[in-house]
Amino acid sequence: MRRIWDDAVRTLGGAPDVGDLMERYAEPHRTYHNTFHVMSVVRDSSALADAFAFTVEERSILALAACAHDVIYDGKPGEDERASAAWARERLAGVEEKHIARVESLVLATITHSSDDPLAHVLLDADLAILGSEPEHYERYSQAVRQEYSQYDDPTWRAGRSRVVKTLLDREVLFVTEPARQLWDAAARTNLARELQSLG
Repeated sequence: MRRIWDDAVRTLGGAPDVGDLMERYAEPHRTYHNTFHVMSVVRDSSALADAFAFTVEERSILALAACAHDVIYDGKPGEDERASAAWARERLAGVEEKHIARVESLVLATITHSSDDPLAHVLLDADLAILGSEPEHYERYSQAVRQEYSQYDDPTWRAGRSRVVKTLLDREVLFVTEPARQLWDAAARTNLARELQSLG
């Protein structure tokens, strides 16, 4: 992750400062939003980007946003993403403001999972790629997310998680980009439907 961050910052003309990036993702309370997750998003967003004519600068912006999108994670939706965007800004010394602002906007797009930015479409699809994984991987993901919300009792968790899953299933478009739809849409809808049924 350090190499990816440093290379992207250099490409954008900045001085690499990875700060506590790796330590953040290794925090003990993270059972899903951890190093494995962020590196999966980095990998999948890069793979999806291959289908588009993004410039080298745009791909660097995408890599930085993928690395930073969950760097602050305390289980506080909205607050975490805004804090992560602010963290990224602090670490991008020497990078042009227009690039910093775009990194921030990509991270902030993960709050609502909507944006008009083609780079955000790729990042958001990569962030949801786990939904279209093999059933056993999806099961591990759902258990890990449950652990991150262990402060809630089972009835509260089931009600809240059911709302989230149903909202995802009700989306006419779950994945924005065509490559992501081809890769993950069908499996994601099957996995989500199975989880919703298990939640009662």
